[in-house]
Amino acid sequence: MDSQTFIQLTDTSLKIGLGALIAALVAWLVLWRSAHLQNNSPRENRRLHILESVSAQVGAVTHIFAKYSSLVVESIQFGDRWPTARRQELDTVNTELVNEFRKLADAEAKLLMLGEKNLERSLRLYGAKIAVYRKQVYVCRKDITHEEINALKLGVTQVREQFYDMLSRKYDVLLTNA
Repeated sequence: MDSQTFIQLTDTSLKIGLGALIAALVAWLVLWRSAHLQNNSPRENRRLHILESVSAQVGAVTHIFAKYSSLVVESIQFGDRWPTARRQELDTVNTELVNEFRKLADAEAKLLMLGEKNLERSLRLYGAKIAVYRKQVYVCRKDITHEEINALKLGVTQVREQFYDMLSRKYDVLLTNA
C-alpha cells in the first residue's frame, strides 16, 4: 500500500470517527437535557396550577365584591325606601363575601408556601382595601358621596390590578421555563 492511499484511509477513518464522536456527544447532551427538563417539569406545572387556583380564588372574591358593592350603593341611593328583599340579598352576598375571604386567606398561604412574599403582600393589601371599603360604605349610609364611594372602589380596583400584574409576570416566567 502506498503512502498516498494510507493517508486517505487514515483521513477518512478519522473523519468518520470524529463524526461518530460528535453524534454520540450530541445524543448524550439531548438525552441529558430531556431528562433534566422532565425532572423540573412536574414541579413547575404544580407551581402553575397553584398560581391558577390563587387567581381563581381572587376572581371569585372580586365577583362577589362587585355584587356587594352594587347592592350597598343601591341601598345608599334608595335610603329608607330600599326594599327588604334587596336587603336580604345583600345579607346573602355579605355572607358569601366572608366565606370567600376565608379562601383568600388560603390563597395567601399558598403564595407563602411557594415563597412568593411579594405576591402574598399584594393579595393581603387587596383584601385590606376591600375591608376598608366595607367599613366606609355600608347600608343606608347617608353622609357619603358617590365621589367618595367611587374613589374607594377605584383604590380596590388599582390594588387588584397591581396584584394581577405581579401574578401575570410570575406566571409568564413559569410558562417559559416549563
